[in-house]
Amino acid sequence: MGEEQKDSTSGTVTKKTVRPALIVSEKTISEYSISLHHLLVGLADESIAVNLVCPPGCDVDSVVSPSVEVVRHPVFQLPLMGYQNKKILVERLEKFKPSVLHCLCESKAKLTRQLARQLDLPYVLTVNSLQGRFGQLSISLKRCAKIIVPAKSIAANIAAVYPKFAERIEQINIGTFAGETSGCFREPGRLASVVVGGPLRNESEFEKLLGAVKHLAIEGYEFMLVLIGGGRAERQLRESLSAQGLLQIVISVPKSAPWRSVLAAGDIFIQPAASSAFNPLLLEAMSVGAAVASCKGGVDDLIIEGKTCVVFDPDDELSIRGSLQELLDRREFAQQLARGAQEYLRENHTVSKMVSSILQIYREA
Repeated sequence: MGEEQKDSTSGTVTKKTVRPALIVSEKTISEYSISLHHLLVGLADESIAVNLVCPPGCDVDSVVSPSVEVVRHPVFQLPLMGYQNKKILVERLEKFKPSVLHCLCESKAKLTRQLARQLDLPYVLTVNSLQGRFGQLSISLKRCAKIIVPAKSIAANIAAVYPKFAERIEQINIGTFAGETSGCFREPGRLASVVVGGPLRNESEFEKLLGAVKHLAIEGYEFMLVLIGGGRAERQLRESLSAQGLLQIVISVPKSAPWRSVLAAGDIFIQPAASSAFNPLLLEAMSVGAAVASCKGGVDDLIIEGKTCVVFDPDDELSIRGSLQELLDRREFAQQLARGAQEYLRENHTVSKMVSSILQIYREA
């Protein structure tokens, strides 16, 4: 809630109210909806009033709590209406009287910087992906109080690309609720399910994986392959599955589906390629107790070989096949690995720690 602050003239103690305005994108809603929901519920539990600025087409009903005021921006999706849309947004925010702005997506960094200047407010920026040296983020030296990152790999990257902001970087692990039981091979005799997390950006990222899956099927392994997410390579991937005779064992699930439930029904989760962004699917797969097979590289902080997952070489079909065989053949080992990942999350990725750390940053800002 508010923070006590002493008035030097009167000697009385007043409350410094924390009122954050969160600025999100469609990507935030589609990929980080679970962690956003946890944050909003946590702030509501602390009686913190929140304003959520989001695009007009976003479905936020499953994300926001009743106490959250939702502001749609832009109001007019027409050419030459940028100034008017910005004016309306500023007026809405002025009525809310935020104490701090929080940008939860890199794509909204420029907008948040402009709003902070117009409203004379500090702001916090969350960066969930590795940044290149070209096409850099718009960050204000004067108004950006903190840069929140969810992983050490991203923290090191931001410090290298934006050395002026190195002291403002703070790692706050994305929180989740790790299950008390593991879903991995929980029902003996049930057909094994292997879940693969997208996005389906490039067919080549799945080429070696599909080769491994085909050989396992030929060898007599029985399982269902579940693909979560869409992307520009979806059509080519389906054509490749058809050509290899794998369509009958594959189920495609759109990213809009309640994918935590899909993950909970899986025994094994595969991250087929290195990711340049923190992968919330990987986090949730571990939380529900799936055994994870992944590769190192990119944002791989959750990938701890022998503790949270098995590791393979994404460019080596034999390596991928060997990892999957190990999990399918040694089910007790797979279950042990899944429980180990859940324990790691309970120690390092709690929702309460995430909410309290972000709230402390709001107060300091």
